[in-house]
Amino acid sequence: MGRHFEVRAASMAATAKKKSAIYMRASKEIYMAAKKGVPDPNSNLALRAAIDKYRKQCPKDVIDRAIKKAQGGEATNYIEGRYEAYGPAGSYLIIDTLSDNSNRALVNVRTIITRKGGHLGDVSYNFEQVGVLDFKFEGSEESLEEMLILGDVDVKEITLEEGIAEVIVDPSSFDKAKAVLQENGVNDYEFAEVTMRANDNITLEGEDLTKFKELLDMLDDCEDVQNVYHNVEL
Repeated sequence: MGRHFEVRAASMAATAKKKSAIYMRASKEIYMAAKKGVPDPNSNLALRAAIDKYRKQCPKDVIDRAIKKAQGGEATNYIEGRYEAYGPAGSYLIIDTLSDNSNRALVNVRTIITRKGGHLGDVSYNFEQVGVLDFKFEGSEESLEEMLILGDVDVKEITLEEGIAEVIVDPSSFDKAKAVLQENGVNDYEFAEVTMRANDNITLEGEDLTKFKELLDMLDDCEDVQNVYHNVEL
């Protein structure tokens, strides 16, 4: 999907309801990252990654409250889940949940998928896990690639369009890539996350596209859904 991943996050900010959904996702993910390790992003790489993921989507106080909640020793336990599904018109989806009730999460996801003509099923073969970093860059693709390779980063792909670089790396090299880029003056990202990328994408039109977008909206509105990955060009 290239730089299309973050379109979902941007579109969700259109209304107060959508903003609230983003804030809830950010709070849960940051809380869990802080709870699993130390509540200090300088020492907790997972927490730092979660903060970076939501930094541009959430006010600082949302992030701070989630960290303080973890520091306060609250016993909230969110359970991670992953569901694979066939959507309308040959679309594939991977849906990550983070919920305090895994049974409810499963029912909610399955109900949404079914309502739009899909069903749960194995589609993971059409996806790969990658680290994606998008940022402003004034140099060339060659200089960027050399910088990362010399830093022992496992680079899969680099593109540079209109001053925005997109670097795709093996997930194991994600933190190393960020460290190398930081050493070379890159501190601000348009998008930086370990995510799922479809190997083959499809294009939908007309009613099929409308139905698929409605499906995404319903998943976005579900309190248990944390991330959605798919193979549709939007």
